[in-house]
Amino acid sequence: MTLARRVGVASPASAVRAWPVWGIGRWLVILVVSVTALDAIAIGAAARTAASVHPEQLAVFVALLACSALTVEMTRRAGENAGLTKDVFAAWELPIAILLPPFYAMVAPILRIILTQLRVVRIPVHRRVFTAAALGLSYGSASLVFRSVSRIALMHQPGDGIHTLVWILTVAACGLVQWAVNHGLVLLAIKGSDLTASVRTMLLAREQVHNDVTELCVAVLVTLGIATNPFSIAFAAPFVTLLQRSSRHAQLVNDTRLDSKTRLLNAATWEREAGAEVTRATRTSTPLAVALIDIDNFKSVNDTYGHLAGDRALRAISSTIKIFLREYDLVGRFGGEEFSLLLPQTGVQDARRVAERIRAHIAETPIEVADKAGSETISLTVSIGVAALSTTGSQLTELLATADAALYRAKHSGRNQVWVTTDTASFNSCVDSGG
Repeated sequence: MTLARRVGVASPASAVRAWPVWGIGRWLVILVVSVTALDAIAIGAAARTAASVHPEQLAVFVALLACSALTVEMTRRAGENAGLTKDVFAAWELPIAILLPPFYAMVAPILRIILTQLRVVRIPVHRRVFTAAALGLSYGSASLVFRSVSRIALMHQPGDGIHTLVWILTVAACGLVQWAVNHGLVLLAIKGSDLTASVRTMLLAREQVHNDVTELCVAVLVTLGIATNPFSIAFAAPFVTLLQRSSRHAQLVNDTRLDSKTRLLNAATWEREAGAEVTRATRTSTPLAVALIDIDNFKSVNDTYGHLAGDRALRAISSTIKIFLREYDLVGRFGGEEFSLLLPQTGVQDARRVAERIRAHIAETPIEVADKAGSETISLTVSIGVAALSTTGSQLTELLATADAALYRAKHSGRNQVWVTTDTASFNSCVDSGG
């Protein structure tokens, strides 16, 4: 018996098997490994061009890395949000991709990600590795596209008049290539881990698009300035700092709308936006329905497995709910273990079918109580109360009161049921509903 085994130290093989990456699902593991390997191969292939860099270009590379490190330090002060975050590093890394060989474009994100892991917040290493690889491939793609175009059009550097305009547009197009490759790879990973993730919410929200366009414009101007005179880097730093603060403000504003545990709308935001939808539906005489969902016997989960398992169950159920909703439906955490839905353009029969599908899917889907692969699972059920906008009731408060009464009936009739209240009746959806 070796000393390592006698003192209880894990063997190298056991340590590898304990890596968190193996618990993210086979498809995601394949994606992470494939993207990382492809980035490593691309870096190796581009390494032979690194020696051809002139001292002036190397000085530009070091200066841009220093600016990127300074931006990381500013992120450290403000903290890094979980999930898909918006940053401004393209302002420093796109110039590297355009003005220097591809090798430097692919290495720069790796150095920055390492610094972020060490200085800002430590997260599972496989996430950082995948992010660095996706960024490396995206900037490498932008670099290759620019070199292909400039080789044909003889636009290695900006010139005068129309030549400069074409050069700027080419750099902007390469920036769009970088954005598309990076976000495409990241979205593959996000959708692989959460099929309910909304591309529209993550990428196409007005504030997000505005920040992306602004970041691209700043990156193009920084690239133009450095290509003209490298000392312009010093004057670009304040503008990037301002852009970073603007992006951080947008993230904070968005966070105030969301529940921290489930990332659904919080109660105040849901009520505000749902109230506007009810007013619109009343004015246009269009159908609308509201549903309240309550997890049955949820207290026993917290008492038996702890609050972390309870939070995991809340997230699992919120993800299940989103599977059956459309982009314009509103779902929020109404409080505790209760969720609220608003379904525009939906009559009582369709709302009943949606609620029944949600109830059935939750009842049939086991939930793991821990992040570890192979951990114990639990089964939960929900009770749902549904109310539809009537010709007499035109206020959100009336709809919520009606849905709450239907939820009360579902709870006190045995749970794991959907009850629907209309102008004339209250009934269980499992009875005479066909759905």
